[in-house]
Amino acid sequence: MSIQLQTVTKEYMLGKTKVHALRGISMNIEQGEFVALVGPSGSGKSTTLHILGALDRPTSGDVLIQKATVANMSDKQLARLRREKIGFIFQSFNLIPVLSVFGNVEFPLLLMKTPKDERKERVMTTLKQVGLQDRAKHKTEELSGGQRQRVAIARALVTNPSIILSDEPTANLDSKNGAAILDLMEELNEGNKVTLVFATHDETIVARAKRVVHILDGQIV
Repeated sequence: MSIQLQTVTKEYMLGKTKVHALRGISMNIEQGEFVALVGPSGSGKSTTLHILGALDRPTSGDVLIQKATVANMSDKQLARLRREKIGFIFQSFNLIPVLSVFGNVEFPLLLMKTPKDERKERVMTTLKQVGLQDRAKHKTEELSGGQRQRVAIARALVTNPSIILSDEPTANLDSKNGAAILDLMEELNEGNKVTLVFATHDETIVARAKRVVHILDGQIV
């Protein structure tokens, strides 16, 4: 899935101060790319990710997904796009505490009305991929930070998305689990042509990425 940002700006108010989060960013991401967004905290990396994934709308400029202008899409169309085509891995996990590990990973498939038998098979296959098949019945509060991160990754993968957007995907993982997750991501990227866009400080990810985009003060440098 290809995404284009055309002279995108993003402004918001923080108290009485206007923050210029993005200052005219233009970027083309083609199907099957592995892109690392790199820059200091507050540079605009996370804002760029949110706009790429249609979680946020720009103040000005255009966002095109598969050459369709996001501004022309209805909320229902955007929700379906995010649900079926885009996998999000948030730094804060955004897991549902009342659900088990299985339930968290299953949740997007329920929204897609996937049949029960297929849901179970896909959830368990994905949990095995991230090494958590033996934690399926546990509540997320019983897990370590690294395990929760892997649940969030499994939830992003279970829908077989065309693009995965992630904010610091390895931040809570030790080096062994981080490397295993990156191996899995690279396999999806190279074998299934899944597009990867990661905002990161991790030099390991930067070294593996096929393209590195440096962002500073809301601009590509």
